[in-house]
Amino acid sequence: MTGRTHDLAAFTALGLVVVTHPLPKITLATALVAFTANMLGGIAPDVDQPTAPFWRNLPIGGMFGKFFGKLLGGHRFLSHSVLGFFIFGVLWSILLKILKPSFPNLDMDIIWWAFMIGFASHLIMDTFSKEGVPWLLPIPVKFGIPPIRALRMTTGGLIEKFILFPGLLVVNVIIYKIYYVKLLIFLHQYIK
Repeated sequence: MTGRTHDLAAFTALGLVVVTHPLPKITLATALVAFTANMLGGIAPDVDQPTAPFWRNLPIGGMFGKFFGKLLGGHRFLSHSVLGFFIFGVLWSILLKILKPSFPNLDMDIIWWAFMIGFASHLIMDTFSKEGVPWLLPIPVKFGIPPIRALRMTTGGLIEKFILFPGLLVVNVIIYKIYYVKLLIFLHQYIK
């Protein structure tokens, strides 16, 4: 999938969680940082690819991208597995604990969950691509939906551009239409 599809999928997944679960009161700062963390989580598995948008936007990012790509076993390897999901979750948790004293008003648990929701959405979306995802590493078998590789989407292809991406937009419109009142209550009462 392309970066913009992963961004929209992460946003959609976060929206589904927000509207279907009881939420604690959070600060506006926590909400904004959680949204940013969700977007980062949505592209984080692609740190194993030197040409990923994350690396392109950093000075000397290509060099870091090559290093991380080799460290993680190449594209769609460790960072695209359940094992990678847990490793990234632990590393993200450690980073947030280190940052907590500097940002005492941020709810790091919500920020952690937002990142992980984005990360999970990335893996799920890539399962629908031609390459599939090695969910069960160290078992090096890539899984995809549908099981027949020829029927899966090509990254940046017509199905992604004209069916999947617009479909995600429609899902968002439906979610926010159905849960409009809950979202207003959340925005007015919970974000303080």
